[in-house]
Amino acid sequence: MLLDVSGLTGLPGGPYHFTLAAGECVVISGASGIGKSLLLRMVADLDENHGDVSLHGVSRASMPAPHWRRQVIYNPAEPGWWAEQVRPHMRPAEAALALLPRLGLQEKLLDAPVSQLSTGERQRMALIRAVIREPRVLLLDEPSSALDEASTLRMEALLAQLTTTGMGLVVVTHNEAQARRIAHRRYVMTSGCLAEIIV
Repeated sequence: MLLDVSGLTGLPGGPYHFTLAAGECVVISGASGIGKSLLLRMVADLDENHGDVSLHGVSRASMPAPHWRRQVIYNPAEPGWWAEQVRPHMRPAEAALALLPRLGLQEKLLDAPVSQLSTGERQRMALIRAVIREPRVLLLDEPSSALDEASTLRMEALLAQLTTTGMGLVVVTHNEAQARRIAHRRYVMTSGCLAEIIV
């Protein structure tokens, strides 16, 4: 098993249990405010939590937090940026250049100020920023919330291709049609628990 989450508890409640195989896309849905984003942040070890989380059988507790977060990357719905321009966030730049057309983005945006990008452009750039770091697991929080239908379908095609490389995806989405298109397995989050549902 690529990712194994067992007895995870924190601010949104718990204990939460779920697994993720290599090359699998797991979708988590549930009501707004129930704690789905917080759950992803706990898995990434960004918020206080307790429980057992492992990657390929290696416990998260056995490795430094930065090492874990390089392998298990959380990509929020509203990404943060630490430089004024886009390009400093994109290393290696060659890998980013290869992905730009896949998401309908122009090369010139790499040299644009982040503040001049639309919300949808920032969302797609943040996905590229995460993908080129080659994590084993990508935790995506509403990755298409600011995208139109065409851009959403491009993004989903990229996600499908990533799973063929063995990358595992955990995607939080309110878009039921999207969940049906991309999920290999699905969970619904209710107050304090996750329940697997039949795809």
